[in-house]
Amino acid sequence: MKKPITLSLNSVDVNIALTNIVKNISFDLCYGEICALVGHNGAGKTLTLKSIMGIQEKSKGTIKINNTDIDEDYLNYKAMYSYIPEEPILFTELTVYQHFQLYGTSYKVPEGTFRDRIEYYVEGFEMNGKLNEFPEDLSKGMRQKVNIISNLITDTPLLIIDEPFIGLDENSALFLEQEIINKASNGTSILITSHLIERVKKLCHSFIMLKDGEVVNQGKINKLKGIESRT
Repeated sequence: MKKPITLSLNSVDVNIALTNIVKNISFDLCYGEICALVGHNGAGKTLTLKSIMGIQEKSKGTIKINNTDIDEDYLNYKAMYSYIPEEPILFTELTVYQHFQLYGTSYKVPEGTFRDRIEYYVEGFEMNGKLNEFPEDLSKGMRQKVNIISNLITDTPLLIIDEPFIGLDENSALFLEQEIINKASNGTSILITSHLIERVKKLCHSFIMLKDGEVVNQGKINKLKGIESRT
């Protein structure tokens, strides 16, 4: 039986300053699928992600998570994805633990589950002793771990990850790989952008390749040979 669709993009365009940057993008991401969104710099990956998250307004097309349309019910739509950005986005006035609390409360993670997950992820990402520190006291790698843990504790149907391994030590990168696999095995659909092709090839089920704002190739991950050149 075919798996249900978590994320659906149909004929999505994004125009900036009257220029069509993302052009007629359509793809589906199924329940529990890990998909790599790949392409050279400027291929349209970031704009596509921003459109999925509602940060960048699309000019046409439809985007749905679990059949909830971004244009028709944005508040419920927004609650169905979490996002790990390439650059850590943290609040200077909050401690590490308070960041976790903010996400746990926002996504309504039960208290007991929240405590168990924090204990597990703090140990796994080697952040013991850091819970009461503020972002300015942390290295970039540690700040990225705060971002990652904050989003991993949620139970959203869709997890979007932008260049997840940049800035992580190898132990943390391996731990994150396993947690991505664990999330997917429990039904979370995961969309990853990365330039580390060999890493995503062993992690993902499928890929979507963009070039000049268009889908030029997609399929099973074993068909991914490399990134299309600009020319």
